Amino acid sequence: MHSDHRFALQPFESLPLLKELAITGEISRRGQRLDIRYDLLGDLDTVLIPPPAPEPCRLDELWQSTCFELFLALPGQEPYWEFNFSPAGHWNVYRLDGYRRALAAEVAYPRLDLQVAPDPGELRLSLEADLPPGVEADQPLEAAITAVIQQRSGLVSYWALAHGGPEPDFHRRDGFLLSL
Repeated sequence: MHSDHRFALQPFESLPLLKELAITGEISRRGQRLDIRYDLLGDLDTVLIPPPAPEPCRLDELWQSTCFELFLALPGQEPYWEFNFSPAGHWNVYRLDGYRRALAAEVAYPRLDLQVAPDPGELRLSLEADLPPGVEADQPLEAAITAVIQQRSGLVSYWALAHGGPEPDFHRRDGFLLSL
């Protein structure tokens, strides 16, 4: 199965400060491999971007600061996976049994190699990874692509392909809009 999608994320709230930022990227699937790239563009001096970690590792609660996320699920099934990527190079992958239920580290990913490339006005984060365990090369997947952006001022904004509820909630299945 092969699929390619370009995306542009939207902030949950339209605040003047957020008009200086954009998050775009591309996700592609080639059989059992998944490639994703996020581009954070704009006035990055306003964004709290953690410095590169000397030894990136699996960490919890990355979403409490600037973090890029990917959610994957098999259509019609409750379980799903949540991937978190920090610009510092830290990462985590979780498996959930259903909506925010039984979150556990996905042990099939002992390491992820994030590529982080900061430039003036752009931060690029990219990753190549195998699909989660049990997902066959010919099985379709539903994906949600999201980000949490923390400003230096402390303001936190939530970005997604679309926001379906009264509050930002990346776990809502109606936000898994891409078919891979």
